[in-house]
Amino acid sequence: MKLKRDDKVVVILGKDKGKTGTILAVLPAQNKVLVENINVVKRHTKPSQKLPRGGILDVTKPIDVSKVMVLDPASGKPARVGYQIKPDGSKERIFKVSSNYDRTAKKSEAAKPKKTEAEPKPKAKSPAAPKAGDK
Repeated sequence: MKLKRDDKVVVILGKDKGKTGTILAVLPAQNKVLVENINVVKRHTKPSQKLPRGGILDVTKPIDVSKVMVLDPASGKPARVGYQIKPDGSKERIFKVSSNYDRTAKKSEAAKPKKTEAEPKPKAKSPAAPKAGDK
């Protein structure tokens, strides 16, 4: 998932279309994000020890990732997010609308395959399949 906590996003579909907010939590297993003041619903609660009076509470629910777009911090426009791996092995997050870079994350050297020039291995010939007339 290319969305991160504390990203500014804009809602592009649904009842909160056009509103902006900050991501509070990312739920990759459900493919959802929890955005501040977006998708707020009323929850009717019974009295309990935690809430002795009960009542109607406003609760923020997760929204599907496909309904939000990240705002590019440089231009303020909604943007798609991609990654670019630099020659030194660092992985940078880029915004497609303006190609601006964001948050670098160091990629481990162990995960990066080493490029070495080895002699090409000769291909082993597989035995030919017998023809229909041969026994």
